Amino acid sequence: MTAPKPGSTDAYSLILDAIDTGVYRPGDRLVESELADRFNVSRTPIREALQRLETQSLLAREGRSLIVASLDHNQTAELYVVRGELEGLAARLAARHATEEEVRVLREMVEADNALIGDPTALSRSNRRFHKQIHLASHNRYLVQQLDLVYRSMALMATTSLAVEGRGEIAQAEHDKIVSMIEARDEEGADAALRAHISVAFVTRLKQEAARLEAEG
Repeated sequence: MTAPKPGSTDAYSLILDAIDTGVYRPGDRLVESELADRFNVSRTPIREALQRLETQSLLAREGRSLIVASLDHNQTAELYVVRGELEGLAARLAARHATEEEVRVLREMVEADNALIGDPTALSRSNRRFHKQIHLASHNRYLVQQLDLVYRSMALMATTSLAVEGRGEIAQAEHDKIVSMIEARDEEGADAALRAHISVAFVTRLKQEAARLEAEG
């Protein structure tokens, strides 16, 4: 397989990060010239990056335009099933392989993130960093790669479940339990705690979506 050209890779990363951070949200139209101006990149690597993102189903066609894709109910459900399985495995392996320093960083992250409760946007960004740290602590590069793909698709969700009232406090308590299991080197406990965390997040998101549809209907 031919590796992407450096310029295309840079443009790809810039656009992907903009989607991940909510600069571009599901349904937003992406225009080559506007992206080139925003990122100070020529249109050729932008075009190549857009083609790559479309191939990965992160962008969709709407007439002649490319828009940021969105996930329907079934896609969201499928994504959470895979996420729960992979994240549980990451926690299990972290309990087995994480260094003492990695465990200490996880504990410090939880304590620092308690100050972000009430700020869903900041807590969401920190939440991604926390989960990424668990992925890395698994010391399994192939698992990390697969979880990166899952989180890339998670960026297509228009809102964060952490925006639901009370979810921030609950999520932080769940994070605390996950880290406690990893600290105790309890592989089964860490696996179960993280799976339960993902399950509650999914239920919260389903309720969030139901409330949105009711408000629109």
